[in-house]
Amino acid sequence: MLKQRVITAVVLLLVLLPAVFAPVSWPFAVLTLVMITAAGWEWGRLNGAGATGSLVMGALVGGLCAAALQLGWVGVGASPAWWLACGVWVLGGALAIKVGPTAWPGLPRAARWVLGVAMLFTAWLALASAKVVGLNYLLSVFCLVWVADISAYFGGRTFGRRKLAPTISPGKSWEGVWSGMVGVMLLAAAWILIDKTWPLGSASVFTLLWQRFDVLGLMLALVFLCAMSVLGDLVESLVKRSAGAKDSSQLLPGHGGVLDRVDALLPVFPIAMALSSL
Repeated sequence: MLKQRVITAVVLLLVLLPAVFAPVSWPFAVLTLVMITAAGWEWGRLNGAGATGSLVMGALVGGLCAAALQLGWVGVGASPAWWLACGVWVLGGALAIKVGPTAWPGLPRAARWVLGVAMLFTAWLALASAKVVGLNYLLSVFCLVWVADISAYFGGRTFGRRKLAPTISPGKSWEGVWSGMVGVMLLAAAWILIDKTWPLGSASVFTLLWQRFDVLGLMLALVFLCAMSVLGDLVESLVKRSAGAKDSSQLLPGHGGVLDRVDALLPVFPIAMALSSL
């Protein structure tokens, strides 16, 4: 199992890194478009779309992303899509957590399908646009999510007492959430110092938020982004639990599916773009 995970991770890095560091934005946009299309297929499978319906949903997500790329929507600064994503995640995410995994399948299928298409499309648009903003910005948002997750894991294992959402993800604790936020605050301080010391071609998300909102506003924005990363993880766990699935698919041997790898990124990228555009 470990060998399989390592091989898959190496292959993913060999494919992803050249696109991330490419001097132009379209390779990253195309690669992530393929990945988000697969995520659309997985969302359909987890939400009762059936074999054909899941393929249609994946094609719909990919088609919308391709159309946006063709129409020049990628890279738009203050896009309404960012605020659409905020609404979808804050309201839709809150609804999902409230109803829980047992009641989730009782919601209208069409509503669950539309919710999935909206969140996947806006997430891809934000990912592709973040690459246009700059490599430093793109990597800083990735690292925000990764550090929040890693800090939450170790903080939860060390200090975890109070369960965050036991019916959805029994391993998560409130102490883990706070640890994740502390980890991101430390990351932000270090990254802002690096931005001030070395020119990296573009500002990081931390520097942009600090310039727009000062220190207190930066801290509040980071708390919100960390909370949204946790929400993305919880929503995907809830959907899988309601479907009786351990993983979103087996597309990535040893790692599960695409949704399993990007769940926390889905709300964070568009919301980070929204806050950065203010």
